[in-house]
Amino acid sequence: EVQLQASGGGLVQPGGSLRLSCAASGFTFSNTVMSWSRQAPGEGPELVARISKGGVNAVYGDSVKGRFTISRDNIKNMLYLQMNSLKPEDTAVYYCVKDNDRSRGPGTQVTVSS
Repeated sequence: EVQLQASGGGLVQPGGSLRLSCAASGFTFSNTVMSWSRQAPGEGPELVARISKGGVNAVYGDSVKGRFTISRDNIKNMLYLQMNSLKPEDTAVYYCVKDNDRSRGPGTQVTVSS
């Protein structure tokens, strides 16, 4: 059974930072392209970042370029998202996504507010 458990969300002030983590199991993590996506209330899902199987290559959504960094640990089967210079518009539920079939687990809420 595929499990993707995201954690690390919370309430942070504008300009602050958070680091999200995703514990993956039930599939060959090191052989899978992974992504973070987010969804704000009333809106569709948005790609935040995608990382290659080996972790060398990454792509980012235009709204987060230069502020967020995706990474992975293929030994620990973990996916990460370092989020800096957070803005109120980053408020959303963030999901860890298995790219080949778009599987995702429960998300973690990120709220950016003063």
